[in-house]
Amino acid sequence: MAFARRRRGARRWWVAGAGILFAAQLLAPPARAGGDDDFMAAREAFRTGNRARLEQLAGRLKDHLLYPYVAYYRMRMGLEQATPSEIRTFIDTYRDSQVSQRLQADWLRWLGERGRWELFRQEYARYEGDEVDLQCYALQAAALVQGFEALREAKPLWFTAREMPDACIPVFEGMVSGGILTEEDIWTRMRLALAAGKTALASAIGAYLPEGQAISAKALQAVADQPERHVQQRGDRTASRADRELTLFALQRLARINPAHAASYWERLQSQFPAEDRHFLWGRLARAAALAHKPEALDYFRRAGDLEGQDDLLAWKARAALRAEDWRTVLEAIDRMSPGQRQQAAWLYWRARALKRLGQGAEAAATLARVASDHGFYGLLAAEELGGVAATAAPVHRPTEAEVAAVGRLPAIRRALALLRLEQRIDGTREWNYAIRGFDDRQLLAAAELARRHKQWERAISTAERTRELHDFSLRYLMPYRETLKSVAQAMGLDEAWVYGLIHQESRFVPNARSSAGAVGLMQLMPATARWVAQQLGIKSYRRTMVEQIETNLTMGMYYLKHVYERLEGQPVLASAAYNAGPRRAQSWRDVQPMEGAVYAETIPFNETRGYVQKVMANTQYYAALLGRGGPPLRQRLGTIPARGASERSMPEGEP
Repeated sequence: MAFARRRRGARRWWVAGAGILFAAQLLAPPARAGGDDDFMAAREAFRTGNRARLEQLAGRLKDHLLYPYVAYYRMRMGLEQATPSEIRTFIDTYRDSQVSQRLQADWLRWLGERGRWELFRQEYARYEGDEVDLQCYALQAAALVQGFEALREAKPLWFTAREMPDACIPVFEGMVSGGILTEEDIWTRMRLALAAGKTALASAIGAYLPEGQAISAKALQAVADQPERHVQQRGDRTASRADRELTLFALQRLARINPAHAASYWERLQSQFPAEDRHFLWGRLARAAALAHKPEALDYFRRAGDLEGQDDLLAWKARAALRAEDWRTVLEAIDRMSPGQRQQAAWLYWRARALKRLGQGAEAAATLARVASDHGFYGLLAAEELGGVAATAAPVHRPTEAEVAAVGRLPAIRRALALLRLEQRIDGTREWNYAIRGFDDRQLLAAAELARRHKQWERAISTAERTRELHDFSLRYLMPYRETLKSVAQAMGLDEAWVYGLIHQESRFVPNARSSAGAVGLMQLMPATARWVAQQLGIKSYRRTMVEQIETNLTMGMYYLKHVYERLEGQPVLASAAYNAGPRRAQSWRDVQPMEGAVYAETIPFNETRGYVQKVMANTQYYAALLGRGGPPLRQRLGTIPARGASERSMPEGEP
């Protein structure tokens, strides 16, 4: 658990042998040249802590392009015995590589764990990263000189439902001792943790309360497991803050299953609670109802009172109002958001739509013009709302051969490409991002073109997307595997632009992509879905490895996409949602009456799926333009989502 104290010095970097090889030795002439196999073996030796094997290989790798990584492995394994001068030499020598900043962070962490604060302060001043644990070590170091006042800037770190690094524990303890964190602040963070279902974290946060006020982990877990039982048996206990918080937590848990049921309990209990608790819980019940697309959500939001600055609740109030076509409430909710959220493309767009519906056309047009400069989902919709032509595919700038060659000569770029070629995607991506961090638009497009030529599709797309003034949409929307994809799409009767838009979002065309959930390949097929499709296609002796083959993955993925498309009435928005979250969920998010496709997409309750659907549909517009297909405007492509009803078919057993 993140709040559990670790014994000082428990994390030790593994050290073997008589001592560390100094930086000068790391740059010594090679014994004999080593290749990629030796590099991969050295990487494995580092991973397994085999110092002798690493040293054996390092001598052969001094001239290898990726030697900075070998040097990092050696320095990292001997960090305890390194001198500040040796570490600084390494950091300066490899300043153009992410391993420089990586070792710097490792060293700062090592110094912080051991309380070597004077040296930590000196080195942290040179550091450009933003890791939270290092921020907390820096605050510890500052507090030793400036006292508790130095900890005030840590207060934003407190208000989170995430477990925080151990380095932050002394900071939080100091904030409590210095009166910077109040009891109300502690309860507020407990509520954040409980809203996220993190009972163990909430209990650990409660340990900062005065003695006797905390809620035990056992009590919290009991409420999490049986919320209605708690409400029935102990819901009227309000003598202490802990009693009230347990009931509020229980009702929030119950609302996840049945918001109306939780609200009926709250109607009977709320008079025993202070006004701030009443408003708090009505807000949480309203959010739960809005996520479940219940019509009572807007009534619950009304009871929650003034939600100004509570951006998550206001976002769902606006979404509930969109589904109800209550444009005045849409406008009111957006106007009460914090300035940062209010300026996001989504809320500028919906605010403009609300203004237009309420007869304020001039202000609506001015707002839409601001959004139309964005190249995403809302920018396309805004441009169409203004009568413009969206999703233009004409490139503004194509890099010259000299610009591409100049980027290709940079050692960090060469290292990144070598790592990616060796399928070391994490390090390769980090090295690439470190290399391009200060690039202007011309350099970014040159780097994207270089990545394209090396068939590093994901790097090409992600790099081209970073440009601010100059753009090349043909790099943002690459079309690899064209012959195979076009052939399969035509055979399946699917829109090629839509398939490209979906794969662009699923895998960015990395053929061996694997998600943390187990999805595989270009179209990110889950194992159960792949098995089901294999049965439907009559594939004999199906093996999981087959789905890693490009043509097989495209065939199986498009078969499933066509399947959900047909089951969901030929509606690409519904089918895109189904591809990401499953057909049953996509069906359940419909309404009892027809709904604008953009509203359906905006009110999808899963953040990941909402963004996914919006990006897939925007991608489709760009691919259609690049393919010369034209096609309907985005709003027309989004269409009208049919109402739930007789046409909705249930999913047969065994179907994914």
